[in-house]
Amino acid sequence: MKYIWWKLVSIFILIYVFVFGLLTPLKPGVESVTMSTVKAGDSIVLGINGYNTSFDLASSNRIWLKLDNEHAIEAQTTVTENSTHISAAFAIPQYLPTDREVMEATLVVDNDSDGAFAYPAAVFISQQNINPELGKSLWNATPKDLHATPFMNFPYRNILGETIRNTYFHVPLWFGMIILFIFSGWHSGMFLRTRNRIHDHKAVAYTNVGILYGLLGLITGAIWAKNTWGQYWSFDVKQNMAAISVLIYAAYFVLRGSFEDAEKKGRISATYNIFAFFAMIPLLFVIPRLTESLHPGNGGNPAFGSQDLDNTMRMIFYPAIIGFTLFGGWMAQLLWRTEAIREKVLEKNN
Repeated sequence: MKYIWWKLVSIFILIYVFVFGLLTPLKPGVESVTMSTVKAGDSIVLGINGYNTSFDLASSNRIWLKLDNEHAIEAQTTVTENSTHISAAFAIPQYLPTDREVMEATLVVDNDSDGAFAYPAAVFISQQNINPELGKSLWNATPKDLHATPFMNFPYRNILGETIRNTYFHVPLWFGMIILFIFSGWHSGMFLRTRNRIHDHKAVAYTNVGILYGLLGLITGAIWAKNTWGQYWSFDVKQNMAAISVLIYAAYFVLRGSFEDAEKKGRISATYNIFAFFAMIPLLFVIPRLTESLHPGNGGNPAFGSQDLDNTMRMIFYPAIIGFTLFGGWMAQLLWRTEAIREKVLEKNN
């Protein structure tokens, strides 16, 4: 039992990730508003389309347009049409609390049924006459006494929507791939040092599973890109570098197939494997950060912040990394043990 506990842990963790990652509902949110640009001094009615909302079950719906933590205005009236549609009338003050000509306002919605949630950059407000001091006195109805979300769920993010669940699969697969490649490179180094064939078998096995994880990461990433960027492959720098990294590792097996002598095959492929790992680091972590990229975490686009990963998601995300890594190690163990047995059988028959 002491030799298989981590395998059982990987299964239980992955079951937990799939069940809670796919079935836990998203928080209520705003999908869209009917008007995106207004002028200071206008009276407007915003049509608000909600997601997972219960506007009609709430005793009252309070709605604000918030410029920052200190300046906001509250809707004069609200009209609830059904559970996901509500209208809010605003009288936009003549002045903004800034000397900028245009400011973006976040829509904040609160009720006792759904809790409080926001829609960033809902409305862009322009002003012709500038008087920041007067604007500060007009934008004084900041959101307060907000209700908490009454149950455990994942954050609703515009554009991402339900695809936010891919965070538990796409990203942990890449983490698992990198960890497996680390083990593969270490065993390649040990083979060069000791010439022990078991290290060569382990390096091959970890690389096999690492490439599998890399391909699954590319596939899940392409599906995610289709939903968020509009196409499966947009030749984003992170997509290109990730594909190149997987191809570099795929060439490892092409190289191994070029030699018949087992010792020579192991020595040259081990050297290449170490090179592949050190080539992967700048491809995945350096080049994308130096260029513009749509991918979170690159080109000034943040990742794993409060907008991407809240505490509820962390309860699934970090176990997913552990689960996929352990499961990948299990698959690699099966591969290198099978190869070691096959080699012993061939030696015995010869």
